[in-house]
Amino acid sequence: LVSNAAEDIDLALSNHGFVASSDLDFSTDLVGEIFEASSTFFMSHAKTKARSAYLSAEENFGYQAFASERLDPTSPPDLKETFTMRNILEATIEDDRWPSTKFKELMQLFFAECLDRAFLLQRVLAKALDLDENFFVKFHTGQNISLRLLHYPLSSSNQISDSQLGAGAHTDYGLTTFLFQDPVGGLEICDQEGNWHDIEPQEGVVLINSGDLLERWTNGRYKSTPHRVKPITSGRDRFSIAFFVDPDSEVEVNVLESCISAEVPRKYSSVKAGDYIRGRLERSHIGLSSDLKK
Repeated sequence: LVSNAAEDIDLALSNHGFVASSDLDFSTDLVGEIFEASSTFFMSHAKTKARSAYLSAEENFGYQAFASERLDPTSPPDLKETFTMRNILEATIEDDRWPSTKFKELMQLFFAECLDRAFLLQRVLAKALDLDENFFVKFHTGQNISLRLLHYPLSSSNQISDSQLGAGAHTDYGLTTFLFQDPVGGLEICDQEGNWHDIEPQEGVVLINSGDLLERWTNGRYKSTPHRVKPITSGRDRFSIAFFVDPDSEVEVNVLESCISAEVPRKYSSVKAGDYIRGRLERSHIGLSSDLKK
């Protein structure tokens, strides 16, 4: 990252909760391979995809079919299908639940690259907040960090319910997210006045946004900004890749003392990261019995 990265990221996350970056040096070829593998998987037969079925929010691994998630609990199901992979450098997932060994190894390679960049970003955030450079790094061993592939199929307007979206309006749950977009676009973010703005994809640019737990840590200094994806009703299908950087389950997220003042009193109580993240995940799932048992 460039030398003034801490200042730039601090300003962007404080004002918008999002920042566009071309300085993280992701492998363009590797990102391209991930998009290609994602497309191949989502275009495969439903029975093939079902072998990798998502079983629970606790595991947070596997395939979720079209319209089986509702990121905005007040809206109709999202017009998307997903493949989520939590902590895949450490987690033990049976081989037959992966689409293939090649797919698994490719995703692990990309997960490792994203994790490396996430730690770099965490050190930049720590600098911006006048913290020890490893303040955030020590809370993120990978336990709740997830890579997610997303597919938004082209839908005719007469198939879409009122207020139904590709991804309903929501905030992300953890510390930060990396988002890679294909050229189709469709992402919108909400400003502090409640207005929605299109975010056009840019080649070689990764979007970074702050999540709920970073907002809580910083007492609202860094915004966890609502965002959504419009239905894809013309052109071609949309694909995106998200890397969710969430703290380990036992981490107690307490407001940083440096973010409390007479002008800005404490806004948030302490929360355990794992409980918060799992609760948000479970509320988004539709009819997943293994979650309902908890």
